[in-house]
Amino acid sequence: MIPAPGAFVAGVVVFLVVAWDSFEAIILPRRVTRKFRLTRFYYRFTWRTWKIYARMMSSPKARESFLGFYGPISLLFLIGVWAIGLVFSFALMQYGAGSAVNVTGLSRGFFTDLYLSGTTFFTLGLGDVIPRSGLARFLVVAEAGFGFGFLAVIIGYLPFIYGAFAEREVNISLLDSRAGTPPTAGELLRRHSFPGGDEALRNLFKDWELWSAQLMESHLSYPVLAYFRSQHDNQSWIAALIAILDACVLTISGIENSCSKQAELTFAIARHAVVDLSQVFGTPPRALSHDRLPREDLQLLRATLARHGMKLRDTPEAEAKLVELRRLYEPYAHALAAHLDQTLPPWIPAGKHKDNWQTTAWAQTTGHVEPEAAPLLHDDHF
Repeated sequence: MIPAPGAFVAGVVVFLVVAWDSFEAIILPRRVTRKFRLTRFYYRFTWRTWKIYARMMSSPKARESFLGFYGPISLLFLIGVWAIGLVFSFALMQYGAGSAVNVTGLSRGFFTDLYLSGTTFFTLGLGDVIPRSGLARFLVVAEAGFGFGFLAVIIGYLPFIYGAFAEREVNISLLDSRAGTPPTAGELLRRHSFPGGDEALRNLFKDWELWSAQLMESHLSYPVLAYFRSQHDNQSWIAALIAILDACVLTISGIENSCSKQAELTFAIARHAVVDLSQVFGTPPRALSHDRLPREDLQLLRATLARHGMKLRDTPEAEAKLVELRRLYEPYAHALAAHLDQTLPPWIPAGKHKDNWQTTAWAQTTGHVEPEAAPLLHDDHF
């Protein structure tokens, strides 16, 4: 066949785009701010489509379960898109080089080149299509080597992603007994109002300072992790992060004799994570449609904490500081949560709920009645 330089050049372009995109997504350990990216376009299109179908479901549990499938499925399909793109690019290059192959039972043409590319990339080596020119042989060898390396990188990439996901979820699960389900800043502080609770709260903030830094590092390098949802429907990494930020804000602005310095350090890195992730997902800050902490909730929070010996300052300066700190992260968190179809946690529990550790699925499936679990600290709630 007559060589087609245009097809060859197109194949080279497709190869460079796909190879560079997969390199940035898998190997490059830093965020990429370039607007045009194959991966960014893929996730924007598929996530919007996925959310449309999810919102058609009337059952919240079914909707959350459906959204939970997106992260793993999207990752597998993205790998498939890369593989198809690479196979297609080498087929274009073979076709552009004039389809210089010897075939058995097939006619030369683009589909034969595509078949040769596929069997070469996945290292099948069937032998019914054989390159016969120097350029065709070079392309086959190059594709076989690149395909072998690509599959090896993917095999190492998937365990790392799931390891990072598991590491993220550990502290979220630990927060269940410390801040309620879903976690709230008010419940977190209330449950640390026992003698010596100030030191326990300081240690918790320190742990979450490290967790926030790890979250920022892993999710900036591998944004697909943000789409992996938690094991329980009433938990999420966004809710946990914002609950910690809320607790830090209350500690910094209003709680006397508290671990305010550690709260400032945790607030700084947690806010950094929220803002940077908002930038990665292209979600500019958005004003909330409602106040997450209206005046009456703030007064209830003060009264409840005061009953447990934790005094929250009630001065104009303290309230001004509270408002100032909230403005630093709430608009970014709201935009990010809306994009990921998550909800921000309230400041105080919406009602009396059991924590996840106090519930069991056996009662639903067998009718077995579980004994009432004793409260961890206090038997009165908000």
